[in-house]
Amino acid sequence: MTTFADLGVPEALVHALDAAGITAPFPIQAITIPDALAGRDVCGKAKTGSGKTLAFGLPALVRTPRAEPGRPATLALVPTRELAVQVADVLLPLGAAVDRRVTAVYGGARIERQMADLRDGIDIVIATPGRLIDLVDRKAVSLADISLVVLDEADRMVDMGFLPQVEWLLRHIEGRHQTLLFSATLDGVIDHVVRHYLHDPVRHEVASSTVTVEEMAHRFLLVHEMDKVRVLAAVARSHDRTLAFVRSKRGADHLVVDLRKEGINAAAIHGDLQQRMRERALGEFADGKLEVLVATDVAARGLDIDDIGLVVHYDPPADPKDYLHRSGRTARAGESGVVVTLTLWNEELEVRRLQKRLGLDVPIVRMFSNDKRLVDLAGWEPQPHESVSKA
Repeated sequence: MTTFADLGVPEALVHALDAAGITAPFPIQAITIPDALAGRDVCGKAKTGSGKTLAFGLPALVRTPRAEPGRPATLALVPTRELAVQVADVLLPLGAAVDRRVTAVYGGARIERQMADLRDGIDIVIATPGRLIDLVDRKAVSLADISLVVLDEADRMVDMGFLPQVEWLLRHIEGRHQTLLFSATLDGVIDHVVRHYLHDPVRHEVASSTVTVEEMAHRFLLVHEMDKVRVLAAVARSHDRTLAFVRSKRGADHLVVDLRKEGINAAAIHGDLQQRMRERALGEFADGKLEVLVATDVAARGLDIDDIGLVVHYDPPADPKDYLHRSGRTARAGESGVVVTLTLWNEELEVRRLQKRLGLDVPIVRMFSNDKRLVDLAGWEPQPHESVSKA
């Protein structure tokens, strides 16, 4: 079995990883870390949850020199504030093991505190593009000494409209630097970024989204509108953590209220909530204190939470891409998971079209909240004769 030491990771970091219970690299780490440690530009194609944070984080910690105040040496750009916080949480204790200072800067938090941290001296900055541009404009941070750039979830940054900000920052980084880019796709606009901003990159790829679909157990349930919340509550009671997706911010808030009436500890994350409330909900969910996290698609982009056993499409997704992105939260790092889509009678045709485009031939089964099969959805296999009549 390959170890982190085999990949060239220094002993101090290997010991810190061991202390955190991380003993063996995931595939994306095993294939990209040696090239990154050697100073090569790297393009890594891998789905969310495949271990990309350590794939770029460990080389960054090794190759980042001590920086001057306000002049960090490594910059990692990420699409969301939640991902910025999560990456920092992973790298902070590892940074302490090799005397490297790490911080996250993102919108929705006090910029004065972030400016003070940068003045004190930070070696590695994890940033959302908009907040970093604000800090550069205020002359709170200089990009002059950047020697390593990470673009994490590059496809998500493009999807969310951040490409102009990303390119602005890349144009303002002076001198030769190493670039590590990680993305679920490397074509289209991402290929443009690779060709314009990376130098002779080595490309590595693991785990396509097709594999993700195969790793999941898919359940499509036809439910009554008046019973829909109770079905979700019944499912959530038999799982440690359930991530439920809805179409709108208002829908997320209403669902949380309804779930609490059913005795389910639930909270929402969406763009209208204050950052501290989003972080508290994410923290409680990650710690297992929250039974259900209700999320909109935009708020969930970049989420990196392990051991989610169940994803529920409370509102069916608009297209296959959204289905895969949502569902992939439960099939992470080689683990399997259950994905449930709740369907109302007037959504049945739309869901069948979605199934066809995904290549899924799974019966849509009528189910009420008192059905015992909701307790163990993974242990029950829907049969063709159970399928509701096709619309």
